[in-house]
Amino acid sequence: MKFTVIIGLLVIAACSSGMQSQTGTSSHIFDPTDSTKIVKTDSEWKAQLTDEEYEVTRLKGTESAFSGEYWDNKKQGTYSCVCCDLELFSSETKFKSGTGWPSFYEPIVAENVGEITDNAYGWSRVEVVCNRCDAHLGHVFDDGPNPTGLRYCINSASLKFK
Repeated sequence: MKFTVIIGLLVIAACSSGMQSQTGTSSHIFDPTDSTKIVKTDSEWKAQLTDEEYEVTRLKGTESAFSGEYWDNKKQGTYSCVCCDLELFSSETKFKSGTGWPSFYEPIVAENVGEITDNAYGWSRVEVVCNRCDAHLGHVFDDGPNPTGLRYCINSASLKFK
């Protein structure tokens, strides 16, 4: 057991060390299929993200409806986590929900997206997070289309589109 913990700490330390970019600031280059957990300090996240991206992904904020970059995006491609580049959703599962946020009926890979019970604001919802870096993405509801019946209601600020 102690051996496993030590190995886990070494992996986290190795992943957190990053690489030096040409400007001398810490940057990370990750394989989008790598599932190694990413842990950074608040100051590291703030240096990497815009104010809005930080508010949404690290502080569990929500952008205003119909204000995000991708709510009405109709291009073909992949939506990845803005924090760690893990592939999360495909344009093939995106649908128009009328809510003002990008909506998908399933993730690209179920293991890439985590779900956490959210009892904030007096009602119970299911928060959706990136399983690699714990970024807040949005929420999932059971009022989506077939084949899953789910609606992953995701903040544009938590995504990047390729």
